[in-house]
Amino acid sequence: MSLLHYILLLLLLYVIELVYFRLANHFNIIDKPNSRSSHSAVTLRGGGIIFCVAGLLFFGISNFQYVYFAIGLFAISVISFLDDILTLNNKIRLSVHLMAVLLLFYQLDIYSLPWYWLVFAGIFVIGTINAYNFMDGINGITGGYSLIALASLYYINNYVVDFTSNDLLILVGLSTLVFNFFNFRPKAKCFAGDVGSVSIAYIIVFLIGQLIIKTENITYILLLLVYGLDVVFTVFFRVIRKENIFEAHRSHFYQYLANQLKWSHLLVSLLYFFIQLLINCVLVFYVKGSISLMLALTLTLSVLFLVVRFLVEGKSRLVGKNNL
Repeated sequence: MSLLHYILLLLLLYVIELVYFRLANHFNIIDKPNSRSSHSAVTLRGGGIIFCVAGLLFFGISNFQYVYFAIGLFAISVISFLDDILTLNNKIRLSVHLMAVLLLFYQLDIYSLPWYWLVFAGIFVIGTINAYNFMDGINGITGGYSLIALASLYYINNYVVDFTSNDLLILVGLSTLVFNFFNFRPKAKCFAGDVGSVSIAYIIVFLIGQLIIKTENITYILLLLVYGLDVVFTVFFRVIRKENIFEAHRSHFYQYLANQLKWSHLLVSLLYFFIQLLINCVLVFYVKGSISLMLALTLTLSVLFLVVRFLVEGKSRLVGKNNL
C-alpha cells in the first residue's frame, strides 16, 4: 500500500475510535475507580477495541490472509469485550481463549513441529496474554509498549528477515497511535479494557511466533522482556507472601511507582518502554540469535530488576505479609 492509503486508514481508525466513544458513552461502558485502581476518575473502557479493528481491517484488505489468526482474534476480542461490560463466567471466557490460541497455533503450523515447540508456544502465548492484561493499569503503558514492540518487529521484518506482512505491522501500529492519542495523556480519554490488552497481546504473539518459527531463534522472546520480568517476579513475591495470585492487586513494580511513589503515569510508561527499546536494540544488533548471550542478558537484567525492586520497595514489602 502507498503512503496515501496508510494516511486514509489512520483517519478511518481515528473515526472508528470516535464512534466507539459515542457508543460507550451511550451504553455507559465505563471504568469506575476502586481500591485496586491506579486512576481516580471515571473513564471510558474498551478503547483498545481499535487493535482488533485494525487486525480485521488488514484481513479484509489483504484478500483474507491469515484466516485462522483473524478468526481467533475476532473470537478472543469479542469475549474479552463482553467480559469488560458483563463480567462473564471464567469457564466461558477461558474456553474461548483456548479456542483462539489453538487457532493461532494452526495458523502458525506449530502442530507440524516437534512437541517441544507446542509446549514452548503454549507457555509463551498464554503467559504473554496474561502479562499484557496484568500490566494494563496506568495511562500509556499498553499503547506505548506495544508500539515499541511493533516498531522493533517492523525493523526486523525489513532489515533482518522477512517473516510477515508489512501491511499488518503498519496497520496495527497505526491503531496504537490512535489509541495513544486518547490514552497517553495525564487524564486519559479511554482505557484499553480487556478487549484492548488481550487483542494486542494476541496480535503481537502471532507476529513474534511467525518470527521465531521463520528463524528458529527463540531469543526474540526478549522483545517482551520488561513485561515478563515485572509479571514473573510479582507473581513470585506474591507466592512467597502466600497471597492468592488470582485475586486483583497492586503489587506490580509499575503500580508501586505510580501509586506509592506518586510518579506520573506517563513517566512510568516511558521508563518501561524505553528500557524495552534498549533491550530490543541489544537483541537485534548484539545478541543475534546467540542463546548464551540471551541467557546472559536475561540473567543480568533479572538481577538488576530484583536489586532495584528491593532498594525501592524494601524487603518487608516484597517478602513480608502486606495488604496490597
